[in-house]
Amino acid sequence: MNYIKEKINPEKSFDLAGLITLSLRLVAGWTYFSAFWRRIILTDKLNPELPGYIGEKFNHFLPNALGIKPLIGFLVSHPDWLWWAMVVFTIIEGIVGLLFMLGLFTRMMSIGILSLAFGILLGSGWIGTTCLDEWQIGILGIAAGFTIFLSGGGIFSIDNLLFVKNKKITTKKWFAWLASGELPLSKQYLKQLAFTGAMLILFVSLSTNQIFHGGIWGTLHNKSVKPDIEISNVFVTDKNLNFTVFRTEGVDVYGSFLIEIALSNQNGEKKIALNSDDLANFPAENISNHFVTKVKPGKHSLIIPLGGKADITIPFEKPEGLSPGTYKLVLTDVSGIFWTTDIVL
Repeated sequence: MNYIKEKINPEKSFDLAGLITLSLRLVAGWTYFSAFWRRIILTDKLNPELPGYIGEKFNHFLPNALGIKPLIGFLVSHPDWLWWAMVVFTIIEGIVGLLFMLGLFTRMMSIGILSLAFGILLGSGWIGTTCLDEWQIGILGIAAGFTIFLSGGGIFSIDNLLFVKNKKITTKKWFAWLASGELPLSKQYLKQLAFTGAMLILFVSLSTNQIFHGGIWGTLHNKSVKPDIEISNVFVTDKNLNFTVFRTEGVDVYGSFLIEIALSNQNGEKKIALNSDDLANFPAENISNHFVTKVKPGKHSLIIPLGGKADITIPFEKPEGLSPGTYKLVLTDVSGIFWTTDIVL
């Protein structure tokens, strides 16, 4: 009979729930604390002058972010604001992740985990070359945060240590909502909260899976498989060919490598042609970058990283044969992919 009473004792039930979810709390906490650890302790990823600057990674999110694209666009267009945002974000990840693992104010930290995961999901849920990497990280982080909010930290948490030592803070009404222990809800309301939260998270999971990847119906797609470049603002003056490039798809850790830029007339005759050597030595002053991720000359080509956007100016003396008509601008990648747009003079 005592065993049966212990099973249905609410306080014991929450202790047991926290014990069962211990591994989830530790691993989810580490995924966020490790971001702080990598960027500050293991290497310097907060220095804009060094390779691997986290701000450039943030810039990669821009082309297909969901709902928060204006915020990302503002930050990557203002490097000083971006640096401060990355510093604050990294510190928050470190604090939330560490306290989540330790089980101090566990439920408040679980809301932090859920919020961070939701931000990752909206910003980068479309990125992932093989297994929808960022989408999985985001949606599982949301589920983990909500689950630990329900269970609390359990017996292996600092929250529980405060209970054991009968600290005055544990008698506050708000402590259970922000830390651990029995939630002050009736069984019926707890069931409703758990079910409603689970259904909302499932809805977010299915909807973002469909929006980002077509994972529910229609054509399955992955925007991280091959590069795509948008060409805009094309115009020709007496001395220059001007256009804007913006790379919106492809692998985030690998650039698009342009090996030719050509302007051809209706007969296919190239009136302007820059080969790989020309592009490798392209003047930096003729590239006006919009964001922190830079379009720049590489060893054998012009490199356009994911999220990179730049105005390109190609000087030329207007040839005699460049008469009014329709011309085709063609950008060719080293992979053989090419992008075209028409220009009417």
